[in-house]
Amino acid sequence: MTNSHEFNSATWIKSSYSGDNGGNCIEVAPGFPGVVPVRDSKDPRGPVLVVPADGWWSFAAAVKRGEFPV
Repeated sequence: MTNSHEFNSATWIKSSYSGDNGGNCIEVAPGFPGVVPVRDSKDPRGPVLVVPADGWWSFAAAVKRGEFPV
């Protein structure tokens, strides 16, 4: 993890699954070569998890395929 101040200028994108009420969601910040910064949308000043891009896209694809039980 890293401090969120390192990503103050980032454009954060919230999951489309969060709806209008927020919900339990994450946000990602595209545009960082080789990594995907991830944070809790309810705590935008909190910590940022920096995930290798390949790992993030593998995780996202597995979620879309329904490989994680609800």
